[in-house]
Amino acid sequence: MHSKILVLGSACVDVILYLDHLPVTEEDMRLAAQRQAMGGCAWNVASFLGRAGADVCLVAPVGLQGLYGPWVLSHMKELPWASPAVLEDQENGCCYCLVEKSGERTFLSLHGAEYTFDEAWVRERSADWTYVCGLEIEEKNGGDMVKWLEKGHAGQIFYAPGPRGMRVREDLTQRLMALHPVLHLNRAEALALSGKQDTEEAMRALSAMTGSAVIVTLGQEGAAALENGRLLRVPAFPAEKVVDTIGAGDAHAGAMLLGLSSGMGMQASLDLAGCVSAAVVGVQGAAVPDDVIRKIADKIRL
Repeated sequence: MHSKILVLGSACVDVILYLDHLPVTEEDMRLAAQRQAMGGCAWNVASFLGRAGADVCLVAPVGLQGLYGPWVLSHMKELPWASPAVLEDQENGCCYCLVEKSGERTFLSLHGAEYTFDEAWVRERSADWTYVCGLEIEEKNGGDMVKWLEKGHAGQIFYAPGPRGMRVREDLTQRLMALHPVLHLNRAEALALSGKQDTEEAMRALSAMTGSAVIVTLGQEGAAALENGRLLRVPAFPAEKVVDTIGAGDAHAGAMLLGLSSGMGMQASLDLAGCVSAAVVGVQGAAVPDDVIRKIADKIRL
């Protein structure tokens, strides 16, 4: 039986710009290409989970004003696992994704209605697992989200602080850590949030704060997890090619959440997540390829 997973956070438009390198002041550049796709950390995580057959619900606000809100809402309405909270008088933001020839990406985010929260959207909901992101906790309604999480309806919290996790108010971080979340971070985020200079020391410090598992992605070195004092490592899965790295972290988080909520255990979940994130960097944007989704869905059913 699948665990019930609730995903809270943003759904927005990714405007993806492909260029040779990041521009410098007064440079005149020609783009190699551009495209538009659905994005947002919560959307990326929930999209993977839903396509893989998980019992997931994405609760995400959508502002209908501006350029992007109606487009986002139309995509959310197509999916049975998406539950949009429509805000007719607010504007939805977007993320400009600058992708260099190497595949590395730089984000320029314009935040709008998608980073708000109202307890009324989740008042009748409960879950076995709940995904939350530091980007939402940082925003003006972050305290309202933490307050709802403290009411005990969220089950096991899976928290991805993200690159701006250090900007979350200290009191909110302390309250969130007291809820024993499983943490999912990259190396730089783990070092910044813990104040340590060594990855393993950072993981142990963070685990001491939460009393729960800590998962850290390590780029070309793979990933590591600390669970019950035991450090686990997996090497990076080889990618056939690197098109762009958009959504690689979200794909890893989604796969970890799928594995852990399905009872696969930490080691097997790390292996699964490594495979998924390697597949994402080989395609444009954040969507996990269909053939990978089918293989994962079959494995989870086993």
